[in-house]
Amino acid sequence: MRGEAIKGHVAVLLANVIFGVGVPVTAILLSKWVTPNGYMLTRCAGAALIFWIIQCFLPKEQMTLRDWITIVVGGLIGIVVSQLFTAWSLVYTTPTYYAILATLVPVATMLGAALFLKERITGMKIVGVVLAIIGALIIVLHTGLGESQGKNDLLGIGLGFLSLITWVIYLLITRNVSARYSPVTQMKWVFLASALVMLPMTWGEFDQQTLYSPAWQWSGVIAMAFIVICATVLGYFAIPYAMKRLDATTVSTYTNLQPIVTALIAITIGQDVLTWDKPVALIIVLVGAYLVTMKND
Repeated sequence: MRGEAIKGHVAVLLANVIFGVGVPVTAILLSKWVTPNGYMLTRCAGAALIFWIIQCFLPKEQMTLRDWITIVVGGLIGIVVSQLFTAWSLVYTTPTYYAILATLVPVATMLGAALFLKERITGMKIVGVVLAIIGALIIVLHTGLGESQGKNDLLGIGLGFLSLITWVIYLLITRNVSARYSPVTQMKWVFLASALVMLPMTWGEFDQQTLYSPAWQWSGVIAMAFIVICATVLGYFAIPYAMKRLDATTVSTYTNLQPIVTALIAITIGQDVLTWDKPVALIIVLVGAYLVTMKND
């Protein structure tokens, strides 16, 4: 049993380091190689192809029509809508600001569950929500005073919030249905539907995708391959794998690594600069997220 727990810790650690690296890598792709639509089409089509190939070697699961519709519609919200907001957010703001916002997912999920699913909120969780809001406000107020590093940090942060909200909607829509099927069964349909939706949206921008022009370089190909294979496919395997071996609180705690990894890489490669608001906001938001994910009676 201890060996299985160690495997779970390794899996969730690997996944969150990959997710943290994925944010600055995405920023590089958007700044030089692809448009947000081109990025999403490549990611969805590549992931769909890989998941369908993997499915050929696994037992097939039969889905009811209702569950299929729930997973596909929820997936379109969580992948196409949410990830498009993410891509556009990274066009306008820095990877560090976006990564800090991403740590608000447990807080927003808890609030959504309380509002729509009538789940109980404890006093400790309320304190966590307040702290998370304070941390987010520090970022907004700091950028609002003109101390920004992105093209338009306020717009980028706003798009980041929209990404956060739509991702939480996806989690709430699919939370019961997703437990009945394997990640591969779900993701092969989600990414296929997402790719089909993104294709007409991207068709008119094909000449803007440097990655698919004579000017392509291996650095762009490697960056996109990392997003498709590691940050998408491997991540969707690692998290469910860890969830079967660790409790949800332990798994969610590891998400705190993402903004740290993102910030270190972004600042090191010159995508961002270290300002006082980033570590302060990050610590406050992480404490708030931790309180929200604690099991309190």
